[in-house]
Amino acid sequence: MSDNTTTVDGRGEESASAYSWYVLGVLVVVYILNFIDRQILSILAVDIKRDLGLTDGQLGFLGGAAFAVFYALFGVPLGRLADRWNRVRLLTIGLVLWSTMTALSGLARNFLTLSLARMGVGVGEATASPTAYSLISDYFPSRQRATALAIYSSGLYIGGGVSLLIGAQISKVWDAAYPDGGVGGLVGWQAAFMAVGLPGVLLAVWVASLREPARPPQDQATARHPLFDFLIDLSMLLPPLTFIHAMQRGPMALLVNVGVAVAMTAFALLMIELTGNLPQWSSVAFGYYAVFSWAATLRRHDPATFSLIWGTPAFICTALGYGLVSLGAYALAFWSAPYAETVLGLPKAQLAFVLGGSGALSGFLGVILGGRMSDWLRARNPSGRILVIMFGIIAPVIPIWIGFTTENAVLFYVMNFLAGMFAATALGAAAATTQDLVLPRMRGTATASFFLATTLVGLALGPYMVGQISELSGSLRTGVLSLIGVAPISLALLIYAYRALPSAEATIVERARAAIGE
Repeated sequence: MSDNTTTVDGRGEESASAYSWYVLGVLVVVYILNFIDRQILSILAVDIKRDLGLTDGQLGFLGGAAFAVFYALFGVPLGRLADRWNRVRLLTIGLVLWSTMTALSGLARNFLTLSLARMGVGVGEATASPTAYSLISDYFPSRQRATALAIYSSGLYIGGGVSLLIGAQISKVWDAAYPDGGVGGLVGWQAAFMAVGLPGVLLAVWVASLREPARPPQDQATARHPLFDFLIDLSMLLPPLTFIHAMQRGPMALLVNVGVAVAMTAFALLMIELTGNLPQWSSVAFGYYAVFSWAATLRRHDPATFSLIWGTPAFICTALGYGLVSLGAYALAFWSAPYAETVLGLPKAQLAFVLGGSGALSGFLGVILGGRMSDWLRARNPSGRILVIMFGIIAPVIPIWIGFTTENAVLFYVMNFLAGMFAATALGAAAATTQDLVLPRMRGTATASFFLATTLVGLALGPYMVGQISELSGSLRTGVLSLIGVAPISLALLIYAYRALPSAEATIVERARAAIGE
């Protein structure tokens, strides 16, 4: 694995080099595979539900919290590791892990084993965006960063769309060739998981050939080995080690930590009683408690990073505001195909082709146009990018309402396309905003914190919310339409971020120094 480095001043005014664009291209390919492995469950959901005897709520858990909680929690220490260690090496290891776990999903025989495999995919994929965002931020100057991040993010939509096409085709061909099950009794959906997982191991060799940018002197690692710091960061998230960290901060910190643990346990028990879904709410409660414990410990170990992320309302409101955008986007990405198959009665091959192709195109167009527009607005208004995020939460409302109340297949496809494109405009703007609010050495941690919102709010709750409301109401249509209710909350958070952002960005260095007593 190459340890070669190249010096890149991402904060300069010169345009990105040809090699920078090459690196971006490789990272896009990785992100496409990332989302193929993550989203292929959607097109296979009806078959999995039938073969494993699952409910919509359990499917929502598999498509959401089973992946999201572990993705988010491991993303925190892995994001910190990306700030200290070789990012190319870290991404290569993660790619091998999540690809292997995707392939192992094909060996699942019940809800438990498939859940464990999905959790493993989440751990592996947690390396991807912290390393990629940090690499892109070093390879591209600030004025090109939102565009570069938007291009990278297009892999999300391309991969999500391609996953529908690949999953449906592999499943169909396998089941036609082996109607009674193939080798080991594997059926179509299991073969699809294995077929998309294994190529990632080969792709890892290409990723390992990339050059690691040399960090500025102040960004170099400390005397301790970065992997040792990773283990410390991981211990901040895992009880009972969280209680030990709290005890080191004093009796009051321990009392507060125990109080939050009790509150999260009570919350989980209440939601389990109301919904009957133990895995969902135990995972979510554990995730929220772990994030609190990590943030509290980070405040003691790295007060400057804590101040610029958790102590900055503009950062928090931007992340949560976009997190609610992603809640709707993830829910639509997961449930659109099962909805079209079960409610509208559309054939799987047709809906996979149309939803897959239109999803890839709409997401690609939306994220690229949104990135370009956010850079244009940012040059004229310090808070200009927030306007694009606002558009991403408001604009999809009408297409969602029309698309999921019509019985006309063509109108459903068109509205689904528009909703996806409008929501996609927000991603590059939100990602670039959070990167601009921290110092360069904190970019990996900022990315992990940003993805806490998109996963523990968006992915962990979005697919499950639709599935649970579908169970309670007896209508998947009602479940999908419930997504519209998050728009006002997101808009309120983004309005606050719009007002607070100029001051926050202008005082980054000052607030970082104040946090460490300089």
